[in-house]
Amino acid sequence: MDNFVVSARKYRPDRFDNVVGQGHITTTLKNALKNDHLAQAFLFCGPRGVGKTTSARILAKTVNCESITEQFEACDECNSCKSFNDSASFNVHELDAASNNSVEDIRNLVEQVRYAPQSGKYKIYIIDEVHMLSNAAFNAFLKTLEEPPSYAIFILATTEKHKIIPTILSRCQIFDFNRIGVDDIVAHLTKIAESEGVTAEPEALHVIATKADGALRDALSIFDQLVTFTNANLTYEQTIKNLHVLDYEYYFKLIDQLYSGEHSPSLVLFDEILNNGFDGHHFVSGLAQHLRDLMVCKDKQTIGLLEVTDNVKERYLKQSELVADSYLLSALNIVSKCELSYKSSKNPRLLVELLLMKLAHLKSAINLSNQLALEPSKKKVM
Repeated sequence: MDNFVVSARKYRPDRFDNVVGQGHITTTLKNALKNDHLAQAFLFCGPRGVGKTTSARILAKTVNCESITEQFEACDECNSCKSFNDSASFNVHELDAASNNSVEDIRNLVEQVRYAPQSGKYKIYIIDEVHMLSNAAFNAFLKTLEEPPSYAIFILATTEKHKIIPTILSRCQIFDFNRIGVDDIVAHLTKIAESEGVTAEPEALHVIATKADGALRDALSIFDQLVTFTNANLTYEQTIKNLHVLDYEYYFKLIDQLYSGEHSPSLVLFDEILNNGFDGHHFVSGLAQHLRDLMVCKDKQTIGLLEVTDNVKERYLKQSELVADSYLLSALNIVSKCELSYKSSKNPRLLVELLLMKLAHLKSAINLSNQLALEPSKKKVM
């Protein structure tokens, strides 16, 4: 039986054009290659799982390619590319600063830099998690980073740019990687599902993308787990069950109940949610997000901020038309205060139940306030 290879490794991009959601980075790097305007020190920073190390490896592979393509991508056919693909390249050196963060480790690296490449044009040094280097190691690295040999390129990667000393930052071209959008992650997962022969509902992939919070690697790990759990048949119901995600249906039903002024059904629904093993704080956060999404649907200019599938978007649009703006704004304010008070509350269940009762009577309170505001103007007319 063949060894299983996780999707994050199997489908790791090997070309600039395959990097997901980082067009501003890949375009700049390709233009640098095109115009022979390549820096000798780069700093790739951004959240986890967004392609920093992958982009560093693609750049390292491309700069030494012997027959680079017209699109300024590696050819994958020359000796340099083949040795890189086989992890046998003597020109690419990777250092994990999380476990090699001492002065001695950096001195050994600096010693290697003194020797020119035997074949190829550049020697590339990729230092991952560079913020983990000690201050002494950073200082030992400064001179080499400022005046490297013409054949040396340094690519530093980090998730915590603020921990890197300013003298290092000033010597690097800094590239900020973005969190990957939900739509981009869904599109990438769809391609992988088709390639692997996996049946996947769009809603299920959307839940995975949302759960990953902008990290493609996390999305791929969740995807692999669910493919195993569902026998390659990803449905929305199985996905939310496995990931322990509160269904949209709960919140649509809850808002209908609350806006009608009935607090009893909402209390029963909250009890059902708790009995299903969901945390009350998670429920309140989800309710705030649902109210925010309804508010976003009120204006055509902001509707693009709603990151859900088309079917769910239609439901949001319909419910937003039924609920007044004043109710949504007041409800968001009340829910936000409840969310802040949740952790310090000695009786969090009562706190959430009180929240639901307030929201159930909020509409009548707003109507009464509007009537009282009109009464003085009526008296003046009389």
